[in-house]
Amino acid sequence: MNEKDQQRSDRALEKVARMNKALRHEVPDRVPMGEFFWGNFLKRWRAELNLPPDTDPYEYYDLDWVVTVSNMDPHIHPFEVIRENEHEAIIRTGFETTLHKRFDLPMPEPVSWETQSIEALEAFEFDDPWDRRRYFEGGDNQIAGVGDGFQHNSPPWLDTVKAVRKNYAVYGSMIEASECLTRMIGQMNTLTWMGEDPERFGKQVLRIGEFYVECTKAALAAAQGLLDGFVIWGDVAYTNNMFFAPDYWRTYYKPTVAEMIRLCHGEGLPVIYHGCGNVAAILPDFIEIGLDAYNPLEEKAGLDVVDLRRRYGHRLAFCGNGDMTVWEKGNPEAVKRDVLRKLNAAKGGGYIYQSDHSVSSGVSGHTYDHIVKLVREYGKYPLDLGAYDEEL
Repeated sequence: MNEKDQQRSDRALEKVARMNKALRHEVPDRVPMGEFFWGNFLKRWRAELNLPPDTDPYEYYDLDWVVTVSNMDPHIHPFEVIRENEHEAIIRTGFETTLHKRFDLPMPEPVSWETQSIEALEAFEFDDPWDRRRYFEGGDNQIAGVGDGFQHNSPPWLDTVKAVRKNYAVYGSMIEASECLTRMIGQMNTLTWMGEDPERFGKQVLRIGEFYVECTKAALAAAQGLLDGFVIWGDVAYTNNMFFAPDYWRTYYKPTVAEMIRLCHGEGLPVIYHGCGNVAAILPDFIEIGLDAYNPLEEKAGLDVVDLRRRYGHRLAFCGNGDMTVWEKGNPEAVKRDVLRKLNAAKGGGYIYQSDHSVSSGVSGHTYDHIVKLVREYGKYPLDLGAYDEEL
């Protein structure tokens, strides 16, 4: 055991081993569990289960892994507050985007973007990827501070890493070009400029991708071996297919994603890519570039983890696919059927159980409690799924 691991609990080391075995397609003691939660779900969960208002679901359910985020804003500066009160905030962030965040809704609404033309995008200069404020200092940043929740002055990333690794497998993370563009210019501008001048826009995609490659290098250096894995955030698809042609992704997005994976693997870190929508067209590409696991596998986008396991075997691990539409309806038998059927994908390892995106406020606290108990009961190896067992 190295000196850094001596500072961790046995429970954390067990979780790291469990995650690593699953991602290597080996059989751990049980199927790992993780999750992303909406804030309003947590309020409902605590109320319905009569829990104290500060109860942490990761601690309560002893979940296995936690994702952390450094400052990924193109420009590092405090939020420019246009309006803020107890109900909402309108702010301008380091993506040079104005956001309207209503505190009763899960996600912010983009109001406007400073970068309004492809010429402005070409002229946009990014702050230093190696700037210490991204990793070692607290401050405002869009991804940590303006999402489901709202927070000024997010704590230093490295402090968060050190805190959560005591009890969990801790993953760092980085967005790639597609996520940056969504936040910096919006999907409409992205797809319009891409269609008007594919090659010219593609050069900017590569430039932004290279910026986040350099941010990945800097984050890995800053972490100094404290991470157990890494997540790449990059939505490129919607319900039925990708936003744009798979060949365009292969030309302009894939090279820098591949380099981010290579850098993480060079540090011995497994990589999970989080991308919403139906990405079936490019899953073979992710296998080719060595991705360890794909998340979240949205059921409503036509993805089914058991079918994917049949198609790809153990060339790719999977993370997610718990059907949120079933969870929100809350029928106990339907929930059990969905959970146990999805656990077929864990045969031989290669599966981390969680939702097919994040747990919404439409899910009962009792339903989520039931889901965790099902995974803990039936996710022990050797798996015994009874009537829900399927041949792979």
